[in-house]
Amino acid sequence: MRVLHIVTAFPRHEQDVITPWLVEMLKKLKARGVEVEVFTSSYQGLGDQVLWGIPVHRFRYFFSPWENLTHEEMAVDRIGRSPLYKVLPGLYLTGGLIGALKLCRKNKYDVIHVHWPLPCAAFGWVAKKACRAKLVTTFYGAELRWVKNSLPVMKWFLRWAIKISDKVVAISTFTAGEVKSISDVPVEVIPYTIGFPENANCKMQIAKSKIPEILTVGRMVERKGVRYLIEAMQHLPQARLEVVGGGPLLPELQELSKKLGVTNRVHFAGKVSEAELIEHYRRAAVYVQPGIVDSRGDTEMLGVVLLEAMHYHVPVVGSDIGGITDIIINEKTGLLAPQKDPLALARAIERILADEKLRQRLVEGADEHLKTNFNWDNIINKWVVVYNG
Repeated sequence: MRVLHIVTAFPRHEQDVITPWLVEMLKKLKARGVEVEVFTSSYQGLGDQVLWGIPVHRFRYFFSPWENLTHEEMAVDRIGRSPLYKVLPGLYLTGGLIGALKLCRKNKYDVIHVHWPLPCAAFGWVAKKACRAKLVTTFYGAELRWVKNSLPVMKWFLRWAIKISDKVVAISTFTAGEVKSISDVPVEVIPYTIGFPENANCKMQIAKSKIPEILTVGRMVERKGVRYLIEAMQHLPQARLEVVGGGPLLPELQELSKKLGVTNRVHFAGKVSEAELIEHYRRAAVYVQPGIVDSRGDTEMLGVVLLEAMHYHVPVVGSDIGGITDIIINEKTGLLAPQKDPLALARAIERILADEKLRQRLVEGADEHLKTNFNWDNIINKWVVVYNG
């Protein structure tokens, strides 16, 4: 079986950190005997490549120095920056349509798998017609929220993308509901997960400390809700918080910790290496994902950092929103709290810190949940069924 994956952006080299979970998925499909290839955009003149043994076909859409609509950040965030970035989407769409047509006239594929259907559904439609292949479309959720909240005039495009698909897939139950609110069709839920070091399949002994450590990891943007976790620290005088990650809101969050008088118990580690991150997990008494629905209507569509924390046997707390609820089953695999409620968040954290039996029960439940529902073998099995169905 030959499957062409159509994506907005793909790693430019094997050390690139873009979409690691997608790379892992393709590697595992390849190991299962599926012939996988990628169709994506160029970046500053970058041509076709072979990465991890996977052919990557790149289409050109502008002069090299300005061919940077994708990869470094979301295209939607770049578009408002200058008149050039308002023109690039049209050129990107044209280049992708021509590139998909040329590729699929030359090569034959059994399945066209579209990721991020806005705008990739257009490329998928051309590829499907040229190859007479099955079209599978995966919705991640960000495109749905963006259209619903910022560009409702494009709802017709999403309905069309759903209509032309032979199979529609969402990464979480929440995202599946978002798809159905646009077009009531059958939606398969297949999450993605992350790869773990082979020698790191369990958490090592927690470093002994008089002060329990709370951990959160992610990009410092509004939808991560880190400000509410910092506010929760006012109610947790016997704990300290480790904030890992950079981002535009980092200075604002540092200032908030000073204003609230918790600076001595909130440490901003910034970006860290993989080895350093593992050490953070080993020291953590609890991991917290305080996500929110932000001012643009965006939220956590899955929350895979929770999976990483669970893998290291760290009990987890998260907001009762979005795709987080597919990972945290309240009182079974972790604890859920209402979004934007620092006191409720603090109470959930305190329960875990104060109750060793609860902690152990949640860790065991999370471990079983990972093995059953977020295991790469099971996920790949589901994809093979979708491709063959």
